[in-house]
Formats: sequence, C-alpha cells, structure tokens
Amino acid sequence: MRNLSRLAALLVAGAVVSAPAFAQKAFVTVNGQGIPQNVYNVFIGQQKAQGAQDTPELKNAVKEELIRRELLAQEAKKKGLDKQADIQGQIELAKQAVLISAFIGDYMKTHPISEAQLKAEYEGIKAGLGSTEFKARHVLVEKEEDAKAIIAKLDKGEKIADLAKQSKDPGSKDKGGDLGWNSPTTYVKPFSEALTKLKKGEYTKTPVKTDFGYHVILLEDTRPLSAPPFEQVKPQLQQRAAQAQLEKMVAELRAKAKVN
Repeated sequence: MRNLSRLAALLVAGAVVSAPAFAQKAFVTVNGQGIPQNVYNVFIGQQKAQGAQDTPELKNAVKEELIRRELLAQEAKKKGLDKQADIQGQIELAKQAVLISAFIGDYMKTHPISEAQLKAEYEGIKAGLGSTEFKARHVLVEKEEDAKAIIAKLDKGEKIADLAKQSKDPGSKDKGGDLGWNSPTTYVKPFSEALTKLKKGEYTKTPVKTDFGYHVILLEDTRPLSAPPFEQVKPQLQQRAAQAQLEKMVAELRAKAKVN
C-alpha cells in the first residue's frame, strides 16, 4: 500500500478536478454553463490554505482562473474528449480520490490517535534501540576470499580507511568505510550481532556474511544512546500511527469485501 505521504499527494492532485454537476447555485456563468458556488469556495479555500491573503485581488484571480478552466473544459467537450474511454477513466479516478480524501479525513476525526498511544509507541521504539550507540567502519566485498584478504592486511597493520576504497558500499567507501554513530538495530542482524561482540578498536576476524555480501567490520567507539525527546519526534510518530491505523482499516475492509 502507498505510504501516507504518497497517498496524500494523489489526493491533492485529484482535488483540482471540477466537482460533479449536482444542482448548485452558479457563482458565474460561462457561455451559458454555470460554475457552481461550491467549486469557487473550494478553490479559494485551497489558495488561502497555501498562505494567500483573502483580498479582492485573490477573489478576482480565482474567478478568472475558473473561467479560463471552464472555457478549456468546454472546448474539450466540443471535441468529444470527455467521451473517450481513457479520459473518462481519469475523471472517475479523480472523483474517487476526492471521496477517499474526504473519507480518510472523516475517519481520522472519529478515530483520533491518542497521546497515550503515541507515548507507548515512543517508549517501545526507545526500548528497541537499546542503550548504546556504535561508531563503526566496514569494508563490503562480493567474495569471502576478498574479505579474508582484507582481514589479513589489517592483521599486518594496514588501515581500514585505506582498504575501504575497494568497498562496494557507495555510501561509505569514499569516507574510509565510516558508518557514523548508529544503534545496532539500524543494521541487518548478522552485521548487528558481529558489531556488538567487538570491543573498541577490534575488527571482525572472520568475514560477516549478509545479503549484501561479505563485511569486515571495525568498532571505533561506543557511547550511551540519547534518544530524542518525545515532543521532537511526535509528528513522525503521529504519521506512523495514522498510517498503521489506516492500513489496518483497509485490510479489514478488504477481508470482508466480496470480490468476483
């Protein structure tokens, strides 16, 4: 399923399409075709939400933009473009996106994420991170024999920062293999297990195999892990919890749906 930010982008894109032609008071008429007042209200509301000031100039600009859009839409209909199957499909998808946006907004209002939920999530994540951060370097190679050769060179006194030039990890090879400060949970399990067994200044004496290849790992230092305060990460926790809640709701709907 799309993550929440991508879904939001889809919904915003869909919101620019004109509303269905229900009987509405016309804000303005163009070639006999009325533009509903609610379309104007939504459009100007979007502009104000983006920081535009509610001025006569804004109202005139919105009116002119809606007129221009209506003129172009009328020309498209004259050419019969609204009858084309792919265009009708796009229109239906856009209408659907607007309805989904409205439903999600209503659902989150009636199923709010509580402060207690967020704090419990925060404590769970913090506990999972552990109490120690590790500063490590590594060299990643394709073959086990290449990793063994690197270990042999380290045994002879060569520096891992120099040997990292042959690493296939693009994120660290140009930094001497430096991975920075991280919780062990940041890494895949075999890497994490090998790292936490090392003492400061030690390196792995046998290659560490992961799905990425073979690693030679050196532990430079450790320090107590200082988790960011709850208020700092609260927005991310809110988004994560909302996404999980929406995914659960959609999964329940899918499980109950009759699909032929």
